[in-house]
Amino acid sequence: MSKIAFIFPGQGAQYCGMGQDFYEQTKIGKETYDMASSLLGFDLPELCFEKNDRLDITEYTQAAMVTTSIAMMRVLEAEKGIRPQVTAGLSLGEYCALAAAGVMSDADAIRTVRQRGILMQEAVPNGIGAMAAILALDALTIEEVLGGMEGVQIANYNCPGQIVISGKKEAVEAANEKLLAAGAKRALMLNVSGPFHSSMLTGAGEKLGEVLKGVEIKTPQIPYVANVTAQYVTVSDMVKPLLKEQVFSSVRWQQSVETMVADGVDTFIEIGPGKTLAGFIKKITKDARVFNIEKLEDMAKLINFS
Repeated sequence: MSKIAFIFPGQGAQYCGMGQDFYEQTKIGKETYDMASSLLGFDLPELCFEKNDRLDITEYTQAAMVTTSIAMMRVLEAEKGIRPQVTAGLSLGEYCALAAAGVMSDADAIRTVRQRGILMQEAVPNGIGAMAAILALDALTIEEVLGGMEGVQIANYNCPGQIVISGKKEAVEAANEKLLAAGAKRALMLNVSGPFHSSMLTGAGEKLGEVLKGVEIKTPQIPYVANVTAQYVTVSDMVKPLLKEQVFSSVRWQQSVETMVADGVDTFIEIGPGKTLAGFIKKITKDARVFNIEKLEDMAKLINFS
């Protein structure tokens, strides 16, 4: 019997139109989008399915991504009867994992990421912070180079050969030069609206902690892997402190996948726009099966799933 993990992408994987078939062709999908629209006070289908500039702004991106991934997950569960034994998500995808684990209601996950996005967007003025992807350089070397610099840190341990750094724009640019000199194949500035997962967002994390005080957290029905620790969370009192810290801490995605694999997870189902996490997993482990659900037709891949 397979040990299944549901995994959920984070910001940067959004594509206009993703999820439209779930909205238009399934009752559960439509109900999820309509619930989000009612909760947030703006039209989620319009935001997600029509071309607009707001999808590039994190306060809207986060709500769109989480709503879309949750809608897809609920349809998958209802129509295929597939349930995970473990779950995890990259950055804001962790909120989908919380919903999958029964820690947070779908409505609270959507509401909370909307507030999270606003707080993160307001934390740093545009143009002050930046992020960059460092390719083909090991984590230890990157850590050593950044250890002697101020204003820049590792934001994401994505997979072997791909690490993202974040911080003040000038510091990130200087770090890029040093990392290229240290052997990185490329250093690519990312088109993002803030220096996510850096100490520049500490204030946003503290404010999110206040928001979380009003959110009901339940004991996980299945374990989920926290971004900050890359370890299983099985008790409710750990959830809020980790979510607060996640805003300004490194996302340990590679380590999270390694934790799940070591625990016997052999099948990963990525649920949400894009195939980013599936690509990461194939670079982290050669032995796991990886599926991706971003269109209704993708569920046909799971007909003989076991």
